[in-house]
Amino acid sequence: MPKAEGKRYEFQSQDAIDAGVLEALPYEGGRQNIIIESAEFSAVCPFSGLPDYGEFIIEYIPDKSIVELKALKYYIISFRNVGIYQEDAINRIFNDLTELLDPQWFKIALIYNTRGGMDTTCMMET
Repeated sequence: MPKAEGKRYEFQSQDAIDAGVLEALPYEGGRQNIIIESAEFSAVCPFSGLPDYGEFIIEYIPDKSIVELKALKYYIISFRNVGIYQEDAINRIFNDLTELLDPQWFKIALIYNTRGGMDTTCMMET
């Protein structure tokens, strides 16, 4: 039997995602498209326990608030040890940020690194 057969890493449940750290700042400026990008997204595959890495791109047109970036980074980092499928991760981020900001328009893409010879991009938009 191969040494790695049956090996599985422990991970946290989705309860560890810390949406409470998110903070909205007041916005009174004109209509603008805000784009936030980072290649530092990571979570854990709940099937294998192995890490998933990728890039996220958040685009939105604010109404009355914008997201505070340090708080966003802490929120994104809270996914690091969470077992969550890619499609559920984007759905969670989309819902948390649209609830926080209530933007005029919102779009998010998670572009995962190649895994098992497959590329996956998940995208949601209002």
